Amino acid sequence: MSELNLILSATSNIILGLSHYNLQAALHRILQGIQDLGWIGIIAFILLYIIATVALIPGSILTLGAGVVFGVVWGSIYVLVGAIIGETCAFLLGRYIARDWISRKIAGNKVFDALNQALNRDGLKIILLTRLSPIFPFSLLNYAFGVTGISLRDYFLGSIGMIPMTVTYVYFGSLAEDLANIDKATNLANPELQWLIKIVSFLATLAATVYITRISRKALEESLQKTAT
Repeated sequence: MSELNLILSATSNIILGLSHYNLQAALHRILQGIQDLGWIGIIAFILLYIIATVALIPGSILTLGAGVVFGVVWGSIYVLVGAIIGETCAFLLGRYIARDWISRKIAGNKVFDALNQALNRDGLKIILLTRLSPIFPFSLLNYAFGVTGISLRDYFLGSIGMIPMTVTYVYFGSLAEDLANIDKATNLANPELQWLIKIVSFLATLAATVYITRISRKALEESLQKTAT
């Protein structure tokens, strides 16, 4: 019972922290507290990542912080667990609870229409490509994907695409060695690695854009042919 109280207390501190402090300062403060919680801190961190994902809070500070608090291997695992659970919750919220609201927001958006057509044809590949590219808004897309025709299975499997960038940014965070220096973490890696990440990100973004465009164009052509006949 005392362990449950610790978990609930840590969770409430997360919510209170996000409510009473500016976002960046709150996340720093919470991460510092998590460092002193032992294994309870692991649960608190995963809960924090889930809350951040569902609440559309950027997870970059948390991902970098995981490298400082937990190290590269375990930090990457905890980030992935939190991110996958969080994105799945957001996907289900978008599909079953906020579907009408989201549909109104994206109505007439040609970019999303093209993405939706592509997802209906080859959802798993599209999810993988968008997860590989940091350019695509991770948190927002989780909700948007919920109103598309993609299956939960393909959406879940597409989370594999998060692994390379997650491990990379957790590693960057580990280089800071202290939460006070976390804002400078990405500058501490050697320049060659930084350039490699930029190149991989660019290629993933280019591949996703080209692939989505090609599939959506093909779907449009087929639609026009059916109309003509």
